[in-house]
Amino acid sequence: MSARPTTVPASPALLAARDQVRAQAARGLDAATGRKNLHQLIQLRWIAAFGQIVTIEVAHYGLQLPIPVEPMLAVIAGLLAFNLLSLLRWRSGRHVSNGELFLGLMVDVGTLTAQLHLSGGIGNPFIYLYLLQVALGAVLLRAWAVWTMVGVALACVVGLAIFSRPLPVALDSHRGLGSPYLLGLLICFALNAVLLVVFITRIGQNLRERDARLAALRQRAAEEEHIVRMGLLASGAAHELGTPLATLAVILGDWQHLPHFNSDPELLQDVTEMQTQVLRCKSIVSGILLSAGETRGESSAVTTVCRFLDDLVADWRSSRSGTLLLYSNRFGHDLPMVSDSSIAQMICNVLDNAREASPQRIHLHVGRDDDALVLEVYDEGPGFRPDMLTRLGTPYQSTKGRPGSGLGLFLVVNVARTLGGQVEATNRPEGGAVVRITLPLSAVALAPKETTE
Repeated sequence: MSARPTTVPASPALLAARDQVRAQAARGLDAATGRKNLHQLIQLRWIAAFGQIVTIEVAHYGLQLPIPVEPMLAVIAGLLAFNLLSLLRWRSGRHVSNGELFLGLMVDVGTLTAQLHLSGGIGNPFIYLYLLQVALGAVLLRAWAVWTMVGVALACVVGLAIFSRPLPVALDSHRGLGSPYLLGLLICFALNAVLLVVFITRIGQNLRERDARLAALRQRAAEEEHIVRMGLLASGAAHELGTPLATLAVILGDWQHLPHFNSDPELLQDVTEMQTQVLRCKSIVSGILLSAGETRGESSAVTTVCRFLDDLVADWRSSRSGTLLLYSNRFGHDLPMVSDSSIAQMICNVLDNAREASPQRIHLHVGRDDDALVLEVYDEGPGFRPDMLTRLGTPYQSTKGRPGSGLGLFLVVNVARTLGGQVEATNRPEGGAVVRITLPLSAVALAPKETTE
């Protein structure tokens, strides 16, 4: 099955809905990334609290260092309380701002400063843990917040150098790892290295996933803009063609009443067929203008989902002779809707694609899945190539090899996406392909109050 070019311009209402959905999606990506990063900080804080407890126990009971255990444990208790609040905040599911991440890192810097002040100040080998906080801030925060963190961390180090009381621990560098200070430096270095690798890798993955989703949104926006440009072109062409087609219809109508044509049945039949084709061209032009949000005197009619689909199938069958369309409608309880030419053209486009792949027989099954309209078009042709299945909805994917071909499914996918639905394509094990269109009934059917107005 290959795509067939058609034009389905988006109406202004759909364009406005598309822009709103795009903005909400972008905000949703930032919110999801912020929540993931907050979760990483919460996990790091648990590790930090556990590490501080172990360090205090080893320093006090193992190395017999004179440190104030109770005040230091009180600082850890405060850190744990803050982390519990952060966990509740994370579980609320609300958007996490840059300011909240900045506040959390400032609490971590303050906790580290309090512990170092109580345990030797700048002479404590764990002074270099400030670098971990600054590195995390550089990855997570905006520029102003990062430089604020740098200034605060530098001020804390200076304050510790001036106001803290050093611990009576000798450097004893000649003892190597037997020196408590050098052993502390080694542990501090290992902590910095491991935590930086683990958490910055995770945070970087979160940011890469966000960037990938943003890139997909930009690609989607570019495709939709491509549709808009095509719609404007088709709308302009439809306007230009309207007048000459109307003139031809009038002339052909006059010719039918001329004696010369009435005396020649074969010539009269040709003129009648020409007039039929001109009227069909006018109908196509009117459909293009209606899809673009402009009309040529026609008005949308209230119908039902089943009647709309039944009429669409009847029209398709009458204009595409030679192909058997097996139609099954299992939608169930019927719902009111407004006849939408965009949906009609989308369905007809999929049927035309199936007809090109399987000229003898195709199938259309209509069903309902909870609050969604499900349309499945089967054909008995060769099916999709694997590369086309992986790039479904990408323009100019076609087996025809003609310039400009391959826009049919691209437009189908984007019209369905604009309505909040989706399009899936697969190859059938017994041969042929199936295209499944799922549209939410909220975008198709009328609400009960709308039908009574």
